[in-house]
Amino acid sequence: MKSFTKPLQWMVGVGAVTALSVWSTVRHTPLEASSHREAPLIADDPLADNTDVYAFVDPNDKDRVVLIADYIPFQLPQGGPNYSTFGENIRYEVHVKNNGATAGDDITYRFTFTRTNEDPTTFFNVRLNKQNLKTTYTCEKSVNGGAFTAIVTNGVVPVYNIGPRSISTGVGLNQPSYTDLRQRAVTTATGGGGEQVFCGSSDDPFFVDLGAVFDLAGLRINQGARDGLAQYNVHSIALSIPIATLQKDKKPVSAAANILDGDYVIGVWASASRPSMRTLSAVGPHRRRRRLRASVAPGHAAHQRSHQPHRR
Repeated sequence: MKSFTKPLQWMVGVGAVTALSVWSTVRHTPLEASSHREAPLIADDPLADNTDVYAFVDPNDKDRVVLIADYIPFQLPQGGPNYSTFGENIRYEVHVKNNGATAGDDITYRFTFTRTNEDPTTFFNVRLNKQNLKTTYTCEKSVNGGAFTAIVTNGVVPVYNIGPRSISTGVGLNQPSYTDLRQRAVTTATGGGGEQVFCGSSDDPFFVDLGAVFDLAGLRINQGARDGLAQYNVHSIALSIPIATLQKDKKPVSAAANILDGDYVIGVWASASRPSMRTLSAVGPHRRRRRLRASVAPGHAAHQRSHQPHRR
């Protein structure tokens, strides 16, 4: 689950890995801890847990590539009232490398999320066409290490699929269906790249027999393996992007020499970053203690006094 390389059916080959990093204006500290909770560091921070990355040619359009980064593992669909959502103090990024002659990422998509309580009078996530903690996002794009430019502002993360009463009735959102709600959340980016963007919850598509894997790797290959991620959700960042936008010379797929054309090979990885922290002192406040010395003369009781430590 931590990394994979997958040849594609058309003109693009993709290598994908996942990572967690810590951002700073002056320094980046890679932690290299990711996937479905088996990395100890990231297990304590599920909102920043990048579970998997997928890249493939759009099965409905050979001229586009779909990139998907999944986060926040093991979400129970019925896990309300505080349903999982993207974190506010996190940068979620999808990185693309399309030119081996350059250093660093050639294209980066950055997502930041904001939550707003539209109805603080209730603990229900949805009521009377309002949401408790509605999530919106901004998507920014950087090319060749340049400045980030917003290509989606005020994008909407569709509400969790709570149930038919919350989604399709007058006491809820009064929407025709949850499918319709999700489809209207797909946003076409500005800036001329032709990207289509969706951010929201989805069924975790990864298959793994977790019970057997962590039972000392007792794989049940021919003995009825069970999908330990079945009926759990993740939160997905999905981008549908024209191949010409990701190709290093902006050439369309029709210009590829053959299916192994090196100019049509890209690398894709995803990350989640939190602000770094500066520690001023690793040992805490300095303490200076004053001790009382007492002598006891014969025939006299000992004189005792207690002191609170002096702190400076």
